[in-house]
Amino acid sequence: MAKYIIGTRGSLLALTQCGQIKDELERITGDEFSLKVIKTQGDQIVDKPLWQLEGKDFFTKELDAALLTGDVDMVVHSYKDLGSERPEGIHLAAITKRSFASDILLIKDETISKIKEKKTFIVGTSSPRRIVNIEKNLGEFLPTDQPIEVKTKILRGNVNTRIERLLSDEYDAIILAHAGVERLARTASSMETLKSLLKDLNFMVLPQSVFPSAASQGALAIECLENRSDNGELLEKLKKVEDKITISEVSRERQAFRSYGGGCHLAVGINVKKFGDYYLHIHAGKTDEKEVNDIQIEGSFQSASKKAPVFVGLPNDRLSKYIESNPSLSISGCELIKKTPLKAQDISGERFIATNFGLEEIKDNGSCLYTAGVKTWKSLAKKGLWVNASSDSRGEEEIESIRSSLALKVMRENKSSDSKTINLFSHKDSPTNFNLVESYKREVLELNADQEERFLSNQFFFWSSFSSYQDYVAKYPQIKERFHMCGIGKTLDLFKEEGISVRPFLDIDSALAWVSTLS
Repeated sequence: MAKYIIGTRGSLLALTQCGQIKDELERITGDEFSLKVIKTQGDQIVDKPLWQLEGKDFFTKELDAALLTGDVDMVVHSYKDLGSERPEGIHLAAITKRSFASDILLIKDETISKIKEKKTFIVGTSSPRRIVNIEKNLGEFLPTDQPIEVKTKILRGNVNTRIERLLSDEYDAIILAHAGVERLARTASSMETLKSLLKDLNFMVLPQSVFPSAASQGALAIECLENRSDNGELLEKLKKVEDKITISEVSRERQAFRSYGGGCHLAVGINVKKFGDYYLHIHAGKTDEKEVNDIQIEGSFQSASKKAPVFVGLPNDRLSKYIESNPSLSISGCELIKKTPLKAQDISGERFIATNFGLEEIKDNGSCLYTAGVKTWKSLAKKGLWVNASSDSRGEEEIESIRSSLALKVMRENKSSDSKTINLFSHKDSPTNFNLVESYKREVLELNADQEERFLSNQFFFWSSFSSYQDYVAKYPQIKERFHMCGIGKTLDLFKEEGISVRPFLDIDSALAWVSTLS
């Protein structure tokens, strides 16, 4: 049995995540791994944001030295802490599977009830990326119909220290990396500490489409010496905890990170998510005083060269903003399907709102509230409702992932004894693994001659649901061979299952912007 020493920082989170890697390696290899705590400059200076300090590699250079001198055999880093340039002789041996890459906002329940009265909302963070995106966008996600200014205030220290400062009312809310809090929740000893800190708090999982996380956030990087005198034995063992999908995502994030200049001063969030055969790239923030707001999908796509009329699967009365934003396009809406809101039901348990119908009747029932997209979130926020998370147009799987978080489970169960139940608000034929609550009914109509001519003039079709596509194709099979588009959630999955060629976009805005670029 071989024995190895893992170098680690001394914070609760660093010790916890290194302990988890240690346990996994011992389980897989049968070898013995021990931890050695090494103090870093970043851990000792907590009164200033890192971007205000001279130098670089504040959380890594002491660990690098220990590795290069042979004091430790390997080190484990939060990958986002690693700079673009690593010392000669140090090798990135493995990147582990990541989950919960998003940021989360933590807030006292009692503060939520006072937001309507506030003119200014103070959020604790020291990240330039978070500062830019939070101050610019968070106000629209807070439960108030009044203008509110979001300001940030410097917050440093380990996870438990930051939460304690929130509890002492130094901030209205704080931002943390969800992955870090989750790792604490997955070790029994640190979970006990976490429970006492989170018991009176509520949460908001910040949607990546608006608040993208740091490049490689949520991933752990394991390094060892490039030329060890063991014929690659340790490296081979470390490869056993590597995750190929995570590598494919974070390698793209790190490439973008370097293209923006890198460093702890970078005020651009970068997130890449693999779904099926595609990668969704989201960049947002500011660099060189220029705003960055870029959403792209990488993959092999059906192509088109000529601009033509576009059908959007929404009622005509909801198209005005899309028409105004794309003056060069002819855009028409759905006239075949009539949707009628149904009377709201008093539903206990958590709710996933997948429709805009009946939003005015949604009330706070004491449980968590989720939305399918950020537009529905903003509408509910204006009604004074606290929304906990969104699938961010990625479907039920995203909500299921969020609800699997042990850290969030602490707060979810404290909010409601009925936290295990989740209800999908949609129509009765919606495919779902959740408890279905029928919030509107669908009726397929007949188009008159003018409506039919207008519909058949379209060459591009953006479908908000697969059932709408089926209803239209049943009456007008000639549209099958035209250009079809949809979002990246369940609708895309259903198109793929049926072998129908479709081009995915994050949302309608992205699809129309692409069609507008055609000649």
